[in-house]
Amino acid sequence: MTTAQFCIIAAIIIYLILMIYVGFYFSRQGSGSSSHEFYLGGRKLGPIVTAMSAEASDMSSWLLMGLPGLAYLSGIAEPGWTAIGLAVGTYLNWLIVAKRLRCYSVRTGAITIPDFFSRRYRDDRHVLSCIAAVVILIFFIPYTASGFKAVGTLFNSLFGVDYHVAMIVGAVVIIGYTVLGGFLAVSTTDLIQSIVMSIALVVIVFFGIQQAGGWDVVMQNASALPGYLNLAQGHNMATGEAATYGALSIVSTLAWGLGYFGMPHILLRFMAIRDENKLKISRRIASVWVVISMFVAILIGIVGYSVSLNGKIPVFSSSAESETVIVQLADLLSRHGVFFALTAGVVLAGILACTMSTADSQLLTAASSVSQDLLQDFFHVKMSEGASMLVARGTVIAIALVSVVLAWDPNSSVFTIVSFAWAGFGAAFGPVMLFALFWKRSNKWGALAGMITGGVMVFAWKYLVRPIGGAWNIYELLPAFLVACVAIVAVSLATASPAQDICDEFDAVKAVRCIPGAPVTSPARPCFILNKTAIPPPGRKYRNRRKQQS
Repeated sequence: MTTAQFCIIAAIIIYLILMIYVGFYFSRQGSGSSSHEFYLGGRKLGPIVTAMSAEASDMSSWLLMGLPGLAYLSGIAEPGWTAIGLAVGTYLNWLIVAKRLRCYSVRTGAITIPDFFSRRYRDDRHVLSCIAAVVILIFFIPYTASGFKAVGTLFNSLFGVDYHVAMIVGAVVIIGYTVLGGFLAVSTTDLIQSIVMSIALVVIVFFGIQQAGGWDVVMQNASALPGYLNLAQGHNMATGEAATYGALSIVSTLAWGLGYFGMPHILLRFMAIRDENKLKISRRIASVWVVISMFVAILIGIVGYSVSLNGKIPVFSSSAESETVIVQLADLLSRHGVFFALTAGVVLAGILACTMSTADSQLLTAASSVSQDLLQDFFHVKMSEGASMLVARGTVIAIALVSVVLAWDPNSSVFTIVSFAWAGFGAAFGPVMLFALFWKRSNKWGALAGMITGGVMVFAWKYLVRPIGGAWNIYELLPAFLVACVAIVAVSLATASPAQDICDEFDAVKAVRCIPGAPVTSPARPCFILNKTAIPPPGRKYRNRRKQQS
């Protein structure tokens, strides 16, 4: 083993030990002692942790592997419009969904997204939460598999370590701190991982420019490829010609932003913040970080192409190869002395951070769906708090094992896997969430129809319609999202109006501001409206003040 490899491995091991320690720390603090603490952290998150945890869990391994790899091969068109759609979606999600969902979930006492749907529509049989839990399991397993695949690819391409061994070791670490510390451990590690990811992006882009021969060389090489720097064209590396990226493709790619409204691991962060009035701070932090990180990730792909032309790293011809461009750049960085080798270790830890920050959130969300939504709510299995926690932790392990099996093929593409899972959640949950929060007339039958229609349409469009090509070759999220919206409206209007108590609750949530740190154990905490501000139920101080005002 060379000195450079030793330094890289040392940096990564220290990072992994730190992650496990965070899980152990929060397990000692009681964060995994109850289902409410394990799934939602007792709604104790501050604005910075909320923002960075949400975005770190959003930006999976595709940020440092999938996005640069796509830019390397095709130029800025597809990754650029994807980034624009995601940036707009991020901002709108924080702006219109975050505060309303936090208030609504506090009032209903919901601690998971499926639980929120059932409580919002008074679905006493929990059919909504059951279907939602099944959707989560279907789409989170391949999503998590893409993260494990990234870990295996990282160590295999850098050290020649067996792909499968590396993937299993990474899975064990992620499972470890998720099982130990629950939501607070996951959120705290996400904050740390977002910092590491940021360092990785900045270091690699500047180092890559230097290795390519300077910024002018990077631009000259990119400009020499037809359509490479054109948002309306893109480049076909196989033929060496400019591709066509018309209005339909642009709209299709921008549709990535619709997925945010249905991402359960991101929406949970909105529910978990301590004070909803701090969401404005979180929104600003999250939006700025997302824009910068995606811009730099695309730039890394462009810079990486010039480094390849300069003979410093291999020339890549397939997506599976190009997604290792940041790994190859980190390996190149490690050859410039001990300090740079340690820095390369931090960069590679950043790739692990992308993977782990998403995989842990997905595993935790899936665990809550099985233990809370399926077993306890739908099948009415009576479990003690300890048994519930045991089932949740067992679910994390089981899903991780299935994900490892799905990620067994080292030639699969991270970007392709993530795009399909993203479409599934966006179409199945996104329309239901928006109508649940903003349309009083929607009912449980409409929500059920939208959820099923959106999820099924993703599969139908992906495997039956899109292969036709031409005008039908658009990202499956867009048609599935639109069809789900139509289904919700049509079925809601064709069935009975919601009960009066549901409408009253909707109006109350719309009119009042939630109480920071409000307890969530009671489904409907009484609120009294005074200048459109929710205040606690009348106590002695409140009655005395009212008497004085009289």
